[in-house]
Amino acid sequence: MTGPGAAPMRVGRAAVELPADSLTQVELTWVEKRTEHWIRFGRELREQILDRRRRILFFPPGSTFALVRWAANEHGTVLSRLDILRAVEPAAPCQTVPTVTPGADILLRVDGWPKVERMLQLIDTIEARGIDPIEVSPDHWRHVHNRLTVGEAPRAYGLRQHQAFLLRREIGA
Repeated sequence: MTGPGAAPMRVGRAAVELPADSLTQVELTWVEKRTEHWIRFGRELREQILDRRRRILFFPPGSTFALVRWAANEHGTVLSRLDILRAVEPAAPCQTVPTVTPGADILLRVDGWPKVERMLQLIDTIEARGIDPIEVSPDHWRHVHNRLTVGEAPRAYGLRQHQAFLLRREIGA
């Protein structure tokens, strides 16, 4: 399929067209000091700018991304949330997440600025080790979610753990 309904994706030297309805769409909004939605990490295939304050990013099935949502009113912050999500195949079961169409597999969800800030620091730590957060094992994100939920410190994600995950993924295990 070509035209506005398709998003190009590079595979080697050839470009492959993916229909827009096979991609996960994330609508981002930025109204300074009111509503700020942004992607902390993720590799989108396409971006559609709706207006000065809104845009839609398109992610292929299986890709991991972090969505940060923050909102405030005249009294202060009313929402701080960070979700680490994995885009799903078309018609696959998924959880609904505001601004994400059709939904996604939720790997991690934290609410409240102290937890969001802690997660941003953990992501920075992973990047400081030379690991792209997109490539981190989904099991690690679930582990971090579970540990933070019960108020415990998550185990660090190291290079050996990452290499083991990459090898497992390579052989399809």
